[in-house]
Amino acid sequence: MSSRATVAVAPATKADLEALPDNVVGEIIDGVLYTAPRPRSVHANVIGLLLDDLKSPFQRGRGGPGGWWILSEPGIELPDSPEFVPDLAGWLRERLPVLPVDQSITVVPDWICEILFPSTRSYDQRIKRPFYARIGVQHVWFIDLEARTLTVSRLVDGRWLEIGLFGENDTVHAEPFEAVAVNMTEWWEAGEAPKER
Repeated sequence: MSSRATVAVAPATKADLEALPDNVVGEIIDGVLYTAPRPRSVHANVIGLLLDDLKSPFQRGRGGPGGWWILSEPGIELPDSPEFVPDLAGWLRERLPVLPVDQSITVVPDWICEILFPSTRSYDQRIKRPFYARIGVQHVWFIDLEARTLTVSRLVDGRWLEIGLFGENDTVHAEPFEAVAVNMTEWWEAGEAPKER
């Protein structure tokens, strides 16, 4: 998501989210409403590539072990956070056997990925990263398009342990998806601004 504004309504509710204009998205973390303009096409493009890399082997079991649900921008509802929206999130099916049809997901993800832009880096790392540790997400990926890096962290005793920093044209076996190699080159190309002619 793009740059954030904090709305001083405590605690924020779903009604506050529903009152936002169509061109603004919001999420509530620890009772605080954060808002931003809707993400742009580059953001959606990178998310699409990540889904291509992960869904077939890990959700559908084609060329990989299966056993996961992997969703883009899912609405997740937890106590004190009636809606937060990671860029990507994944659940082991043993913890979330079926996806809810007409309601938010209320199970903490096993994995979350956030795509960092200059306008989101501080929010994702200062607000969301510690929040994800508090709620018990087991793995977090941060993809920094500007630096062309993937940082992989695992939750250990309630704290993030960085277990990998990958970049440029690396092919990675990154937890929790280490069973399949992923080449990151296309991610960086998708995140580039169009070249002037």
